[in-house]
Amino acid sequence: MVDQVWAGNLLHVPRTIWKGALSFGLVNIPVGLYPATSDKSIHFNQFEDGTSDRIRYKKVNERTGDEVANDDIVRGFDLGGGEYVILTEEELESAEPKKSRQIEISDFVSQPDIDPVYFRGSYYLAPEGAGADKAYALLRKAMADADRIGIATMVMRNKEYLVAIRPEDDALALHTMYFSDEVRVPGKELPELPDTDEVSDRELSMAQLLIESMESDWDPDRYHDTHREKVEALIEEKRQGHEIVIQEPAEPAAKVVDLMEALNASIKAAAKPGTKTARTGTSAKRASSRSATPAKKKATAKSAKQPARAKQPASRRKAS
Repeated sequence: MVDQVWAGNLLHVPRTIWKGALSFGLVNIPVGLYPATSDKSIHFNQFEDGTSDRIRYKKVNERTGDEVANDDIVRGFDLGGGEYVILTEEELESAEPKKSRQIEISDFVSQPDIDPVYFRGSYYLAPEGAGADKAYALLRKAMADADRIGIATMVMRNKEYLVAIRPEDDALALHTMYFSDEVRVPGKELPELPDTDEVSDRELSMAQLLIESMESDWDPDRYHDTHREKVEALIEEKRQGHEIVIQEPAEPAAKVVDLMEALNASIKAAAKPGTKTARTGTSAKRASSRSATPAKKKATAKSAKQPARAKQPASRRKAS
């Protein structure tokens, strides 16, 4: 298959993950589903030390230690207290969602209304066949102009997914989502969350000044997986036969820092030439004398490529 081009970047797509139709109303658009991301994590095989012998895993009976064939393995649900409900593959298959090659949009919603915590994986939808091109382009343009994203369900790999379909500059993106009862409510499930009433006006003013001094435009190329880069460098060094010298990092001395002292030091460290903080040179004094009125946030353009953050996510989440 020829390489596909998405948003100006060459993305090698060996195969489609899913093929079917995207529909809204009575309009059906044949589409294929492609991965939007690639996992660049470094994966290792395991060997016995001093040999080139691979380590393999076996499925064994916990009581006897004997290896068990896959055909003799069934699945069980743990009820607790050593009690299990055993289900056969046939019984599980009877509960699987009905196979479907349809993604039917049921609602169009405002993207900022969706808390990003609901998003799981990201994919691209591409039209399948010349006849689908115009309908695909029409839907993408209409959704972009209306500033709306589509909500639908789909069945993929015998699992039902809630999905959000979002218009990008060149394609329709599809995000699998968590269902509402899968999202935890932090206020109810996390212990001892602090209340904002504990924050003083002076501390809030300093924190807002620190945020101002660190403002910048979103540029994903600024961020790198430094751990992966170091591991790749180690692999290359070993491949070339070089000896790796490991130096133990010095343990930083733990010390309790006063909150206001830490904010002051952070503002000074974050000050950049040309910024408001750097020009004044008196950030700490100015912050301490500010009124309790919160600083106005600068308006920033939302990236068309990133799911927007919800305005009040916590209030919209419901306990399962």
